[in-house]
Amino acid sequence: MQESIAAAKTFTYKCCPNCSLRSEVFTQARNFRDQLSRLKEVRENFGSNLVVENYQVKKAEFIPGPSIEGQSTATRNLNKILQLLEDDKVCIIGMWGTGGVGKTTLVSNLNNELLKTDVLGPKLSFGVVVWVTVPKPPIDVRNVQAQIASRLNLKVDNEGSVKSIASKIYQRLEQEKSFLLILDDVWEPTNLDDVGVPQPEDPARSKVIITSRSLDVCKQMKTDTEMKVYTLDADESWQLFVKNAGDSANLEHIQSFAKDIVRECGGLPLAITVIGTSMRGKNRVELWEDALKSLRISTPHNKEVEKKVYNVIKWSFDSVESQDDIELSSEHENKKRGDIRSCFLYCSLYPAAMSTNDLIHCWWAEGFLGEHDTYEETYNRGITMIESLKDACLLEADKVDYVKMHDVVRDVAKWIDESISHDEVPASAKRLSFISNKIEHLTECLETTTLLLQDNYSLREIPHEFFLLFPALRVVSLSHTGITTLPCSINSLCQLRALILHHCTFLEELPPIGNLCNLQLLDCDNTRFRCLPQGMDKLINLRLLDVLVCNFEENIGEGLILKLPRIEMLNIRRDRHRLTSFDEISSLHNLTCLYINFDSSSILNISASLQYII
Repeated sequence: MQESIAAAKTFTYKCCPNCSLRSEVFTQARNFRDQLSRLKEVRENFGSNLVVENYQVKKAEFIPGPSIEGQSTATRNLNKILQLLEDDKVCIIGMWGTGGVGKTTLVSNLNNELLKTDVLGPKLSFGVVVWVTVPKPPIDVRNVQAQIASRLNLKVDNEGSVKSIASKIYQRLEQEKSFLLILDDVWEPTNLDDVGVPQPEDPARSKVIITSRSLDVCKQMKTDTEMKVYTLDADESWQLFVKNAGDSANLEHIQSFAKDIVRECGGLPLAITVIGTSMRGKNRVELWEDALKSLRISTPHNKEVEKKVYNVIKWSFDSVESQDDIELSSEHENKKRGDIRSCFLYCSLYPAAMSTNDLIHCWWAEGFLGEHDTYEETYNRGITMIESLKDACLLEADKVDYVKMHDVVRDVAKWIDESISHDEVPASAKRLSFISNKIEHLTECLETTTLLLQDNYSLREIPHEFFLLFPALRVVSLSHTGITTLPCSINSLCQLRALILHHCTFLEELPPIGNLCNLQLLDCDNTRFRCLPQGMDKLINLRLLDVLVCNFEENIGEGLILKLPRIEMLNIRRDRHRLTSFDEISSLHNLTCLYINFDSSSILNISASLQYII
């Protein structure tokens, strides 16, 4: 506009009097004003009737796991899959083989290979690669849909029907020039139409890869070709064993025993890795002789997979150092450091990846982590247990703060410990897991100490006398369920150590819990509590309290916090209304971790004894 005015001035000074200048400037200003007005109107109306979803995703996401570099058989299998993906007549590929043979490792390496866009041909340049770990039976179509939608940055209504979500996934995938869907660990035939996956057609731009332990599952899913993944030959088995066992395996006085141990592993990569890792750094021949004998004398099972795999993994379980007999002397007191074997067996209660925090809390409540003065020491011990199990290849790293257990290892753990139950409910069951399951009924279980019911969103109501069936419970987890209330019978669980209710988004209150005198952990984060339950002042052994207080209708009772003298971790970070007193909190001498919201005006009121915590 200034440039136009300058131009007008120049023109006027040359040709016209001052009135011409004013007329030109006025006209220019009016035009700019009208344009500005129109732009403001467009800005205000833009997006009012427009919904834009951001579908932009990476072509493939890196999947952590063991590399097959240097393994000739696995590399040949990978190259074969790449060739099948380039074949226009092959739409659905089925990979099958025994558990632990390396199917998941192979397709994860394939996924990562497809990240190398600069070295792949045009037929391998998929618009998007989608990885789905298929849940165990019964088939949960919603779970599969949720993984696909998450990978595609697709927003879906979780309350919507399976059919409506399938339609949205279908429309989204149709927008891609091509896609590759990897369905890992399929136990039962899965209808791709129900999920919302467009059926690849000849010539196939898009592809589907299925991994399964069953050839029949592959065929029922109408695969165009099936590829069996075989165990390793003797040379590759030895190379993989040495890679995990280290230089000890090649020592002159040990090598013959090491090779016999490899033969006992039967070419199964999982078994070779587990045993090799457990023998790493052991240079005494007696240890190798004993290991070989243990493998050979294990009680055989009548099924080949149990004889060749289960006994091998069980030996690894038997060889894990049990901490039961390791004690630390402190001020003339002997304190047990924990039981790593029980920790391992407990992991089999989880059908998929498990949160390290939840796992440690459950171990703590069950008494598997030994005797410790503080929660911090207990938690550190739990992390040590997890890392030890990972080092022994009995647990695997997953996403951040999560671990997982290989399917075969989980099966072996359940085979070892018959007191763990998942589907059936024997009266003698010590621990029950109904995670992501459809619960029909439960019988009386007088000795059960753990009851895991989480991830059952359809669970809305619990019978009034339900918890009377489980008088010995130490752990109850109802997180991620649809419950609206808890029955009063929860107050009968005098042995309860951990009550986990996080993400129970419909739960507004708890019944009285004053009889839970041994409760150590109460996790109520992301609930809709309007007040703390009656009897909180009786929970003198409570160490962790995690509660969402933004919906509270009144302040936390004066003096209540002081009646929880053993509290070490307090999470009330959404306390926007200052429902608690800083003076009371500062009197908690065992408090080591505090999460709380406060404004700048509150800082001056925080006592010096509290500042070091914050």
